[in-house]
Amino acid sequence: MAAEPEVAGTRAPGRGARLFTWEEVAQRSGRGERWLVIERKVYDISDFARRHPGGSRVISHYAGQDATDPFTAFHIDKALVRKYMSSLLIGELAPEQPSFEPSKNEALTHEFRALRAAVERMGLLRSSHLFFLLYLLHILLLDIAAWLTLHIFGTSLVPFLLCAVLLSVVQAQAGWLQHDFGHLSVFSTSTLNHLLHHFVIGHLKGAPASWWNHMHFQHHAKPNCFRKDPDINMHPFFFALGKVLSVELGKQKKKYMPYNHQHKYFFLIGPPALLPLYFQWYIFYFVIQRKKWVDLFWMLTFYVRLTLTYVPLLGLQGFLGLFFIVRFLESNWFVWVTQMNHIPMHIDHDRNVDWVSTQLQATCNVEQSFFNDWFSGHLNFQIEHHLFPTMPRHNYHKVAPLVRSLCARHGIAYQSKPLLAAFADIVRSLKESGQLWLDAYLHQ
Repeated sequence: MAAEPEVAGTRAPGRGARLFTWEEVAQRSGRGERWLVIERKVYDISDFARRHPGGSRVISHYAGQDATDPFTAFHIDKALVRKYMSSLLIGELAPEQPSFEPSKNEALTHEFRALRAAVERMGLLRSSHLFFLLYLLHILLLDIAAWLTLHIFGTSLVPFLLCAVLLSVVQAQAGWLQHDFGHLSVFSTSTLNHLLHHFVIGHLKGAPASWWNHMHFQHHAKPNCFRKDPDINMHPFFFALGKVLSVELGKQKKKYMPYNHQHKYFFLIGPPALLPLYFQWYIFYFVIQRKKWVDLFWMLTFYVRLTLTYVPLLGLQGFLGLFFIVRFLESNWFVWVTQMNHIPMHIDHDRNVDWVSTQLQATCNVEQSFFNDWFSGHLNFQIEHHLFPTMPRHNYHKVAPLVRSLCARHGIAYQSKPLLAAFADIVRSLKESGQLWLDAYLHQ
């Protein structure tokens, strides 16, 4: 139904609710007015976005669109959230309007929502606290073992390197564990998840929870969507990513780097450098610039603990050497694992497709094994994790056959690879997109 020129929407007879069309909703997607739709209800998030607990950007990425599925996926206490949403409600979709935009697969969306309901009935969103307790204990024991290595065997080269390796394992595994708490997948209340998230990411790793939330939820909301997923912000200044964006960059005659060689220099500025040369320093800028003093406190407890335990054994210079070796090893581990699921996949602008298609075109799995599960923090089940971000990781393998079956019925590729093949695909995809850029740059 068309809106009056001065007031968007019309009122439903007998109940005073304003009715809107998808065209009207889609027009409110910019920096000024921002609307979104959840379960056919239209919400004005223009002012609320700045106060959104998950960050202003993640909710704004769905401005002008249906956000029912991400709303369901991200929140563990939807009844509580809906109470706060009531003040944002401005109307609903007109009766003749479909429940979501024409760009989304209706049959797939309905079937996925039925699958989501079945997953909840099966209890697959409930966690095993024992699993996560044992996981935390194994991290703490490795942390103690790293210090004991130097304390017992001295600070010669071999104990020093063994200590560095153990601490790198601690940092990588703590990274996977904070990811669980950050996604609210351990406890049934947000408060406990947030508290343990601060402890693990802040005290065990020296990083801010608010920074992780700001970055990671955007990635989950719109994975591999240019200017919406911060994980691909290295395009175009460092890398040309994806077939679509690389050709687009070439046609625009833009060249910030020799992209046709990016599969080579990736080994220099990618895995080795991300943590020690960028994240390590940017996180302090982030918390100070945004005045996240609680995060800063937790971060400082990490550095104080590390200094007090290792400087007496190694001296300041030896401690700094150990610290940056650990960050270097952790960075290689982190980048290869986190990029193997996404960089080789489809990268594009946001096309506003349905939730399942959004996640499946941007993610792939790595084959299950005890080592792969441990090494990647169960992120080898990236597809299941992206579809059900609050699901405890120990249940991914249970839902995987159901997801695979759903994909098969709708002709959606469900990719699962060996670990080393997934690593190789990162390099292969960078080489391919670099060549696509070069061809477009020279000939189109």
